[in-house]
Amino acid sequence: MNNLKNDTYYIEKILTDLKFISKHISNVSKDEFEQNEVLLDSMLFRLIQISENTKRLSDEYKLSRNDIPWRDISGLRNRLVHDYGGVDLKIVYSTLVDDVPLLINLFENEVMV
Repeated sequence: MNNLKNDTYYIEKILTDLKFISKHISNVSKDEFEQNEVLLDSMLFRLIQISENTKRLSDEYKLSRNDIPWRDISGLRNRLVHDYGGVDLKIVYSTLVDDVPLLINLFENEVMV
């Protein structure tokens, strides 16, 4: 078992969470998303995990990929963790539906097998 935790390891973890989100938010309306507590909690947890794993990527990697919105990813995590009750679910839903597929494409190009 390889326990090497390098950029590739964290990129794969990020991709796993992004693909989970994409799979489970597909064909879900904004109203359904807001009403389904289990789905809502699951999606928020995955977004937080993505951000936590981006923090573990090397500075060199992040500097080389200025096309990825690192600050936005981190900022969303901070809002979710520190202001849960004040989070605008419309923005979160938009992030899940519109931004996650874009991030999948950006990170899929990085997986080094």
